[in-house]
Amino acid sequence: MKIGIVGLPQSGKTTLFSALTGQQVDIEGFVGGKKDAHQAIVKVPDDRLEQLNEIYKPKKKTLATVDYVDLSGLGTSTQKKGAFSDQFLAQIRIVDAILIIVRVFKNAQVIHPLETIDPGRDLDHVQAEFILADLSIIENRMDRLERQMKSKKNEQDMREFELLQRFKDALENEIPLRQLELSSNEELMVRGYQFLTLKPLLIVPNIDEDQISDTEAVINDLSEWQEPQTRLVPISAQIEMEMQQLSESEAEVFRDDLGITHSAMDVLIRASYDLLGLNSFFTVGEDEVRAWTVRNGTKAPEAAGEIHSDIERGFIRAEVVHYDEFIKRKSLAVCRTDGVLRLEGREYTVSDGDIINFRFAV
Repeated sequence: MKIGIVGLPQSGKTTLFSALTGQQVDIEGFVGGKKDAHQAIVKVPDDRLEQLNEIYKPKKKTLATVDYVDLSGLGTSTQKKGAFSDQFLAQIRIVDAILIIVRVFKNAQVIHPLETIDPGRDLDHVQAEFILADLSIIENRMDRLERQMKSKKNEQDMREFELLQRFKDALENEIPLRQLELSSNEELMVRGYQFLTLKPLLIVPNIDEDQISDTEAVINDLSEWQEPQTRLVPISAQIEMEMQQLSESEAEVFRDDLGITHSAMDVLIRASYDLLGLNSFFTVGEDEVRAWTVRNGTKAPEAAGEIHSDIERGFIRAEVVHYDEFIKRKSLAVCRTDGVLRLEGREYTVSDGDIINFRFAV
């Protein structure tokens, strides 16, 4: 899972990336797509895996991960709307979701490129750029389809043209494509275009330290952005980055002083994971306890394939117990005796928190 971080200059984009990853990155020349994106794989916090680790005490513990990409800063010029660089578009089109960081914090030493602090305006600005980028692709494709249909009409081209016309109408009315209801066939038809406004959106208002205790007010101020496939997670990127430099005990004291119950980074990572409709199942044993990532609705054989293609190919049955049932007993043998360890076949849909042992033969 890959999430691209974007934002206007001076929004705290690279500070957030540093807070997420613990990396200090060089931003010199990192403007307008002139440098490669910074990338980092971040572990998804999961208390359930920690509990399983305590029970099994394995040689290895492996968490699920999220790949964050710090993309180049967006411009603010009104003279060149839609003028994304080819490099930027190539980077952002391959991400699974987009994280937009918007500035809420006030700092007279850090001048906002649009002179005033207005997160709603900044979000409108970024979305307008994404809409223009999508419209450009749609208009070019519709022109080609029209030429094709003049010489030879076929049903597939007509269906695609009609869908793109629907997309064009929505975008011209400033409606992002993620707000439209699409059938599975329609999603498949346009998947290759990687439309920016169709991607799930994670909005991160970058707040001041004194706003940490009242993030609900920040969310309410941006309530019009609480749309389908969108999450709002206010964070003080500077505070979180500073805590990354501390030991765990020092960070805990720091959080207590600020009244922070959970690391905002943990909340953001979980929100990223949930936004994309992902869940975790676990495999356990003396060698390793591990969280595996699958999409909601994944069948048992496909989940087995995440471990190894041979297990999917030779799938026979899945031994399944949910974490909640397991943790009451802390033993698969007791789960089997109590009848909560089940045998499931090919049509079983994996649930978040399942502990699974796959039976297979190749």
